[in-house]
Amino acid sequence: MTSKMYVEILQKIYRIIEEDGLSAGDKIPSERELSERLKAGRSSVREALRSLEFLGIIETRRGEGTYLKEFGEHQLIDLLGMFILQDKKAKADLVETKWLIEQLCLLLACERRTEAQLDELKGFIQQKTIDYETFFKWVLKAGHNYLLERIWRVLNDFFRLQHEDVSLPLTFYEYTWTALKERHIANVLALFTEYVTKRS
Repeated sequence: MTSKMYVEILQKIYRIIEEDGLSAGDKIPSERELSERLKAGRSSVREALRSLEFLGIIETRRGEGTYLKEFGEHQLIDLLGMFILQDKKAKADLVETKWLIEQLCLLLACERRTEAQLDELKGFIQQKTIDYETFFKWVLKAGHNYLLERIWRVLNDFFRLQHEDVSLPLTFYEYTWTALKERHIANVLALFTEYVTKRS
């Protein structure tokens, strides 16, 4: 099978997953059914499925079938990161891009957060269970933008391949909580600049 045919089969499998409305945890069509729907040989479909399984995008459960896995559980990020992040400029751009995405996510969270979400964040802070990743997962949820969430998770995974976890004092989260409660985006971004970008 040529590389072009291989890519075409993967694209068609993706379209079937999309057309069938499948998401993480759902069973995908069998190899036989995919072969019929794609009008492709079973050996070609089997090879494409093996590559998706190798990357951890799907998993085969003996006697049950093949299922889509949760986003973030696969090895694609690590594999890509090993090659992409060899370049020094790429490493610097990664950090800058991650910060830009995080500031945009903070802006959306400031506009869209609910009182219940603010209470949840306050609980993390009071219990001292807050850290950078927990905080931004909260920010992403409060911002209600699924695509930005996926972009941030990819960037964060790349970032963690090259850097130690970001450690911030509790005061950052306390002050930011107050600014989010007041919907004062200028203060939110100023705190991010002071505690994150200037200290890194």
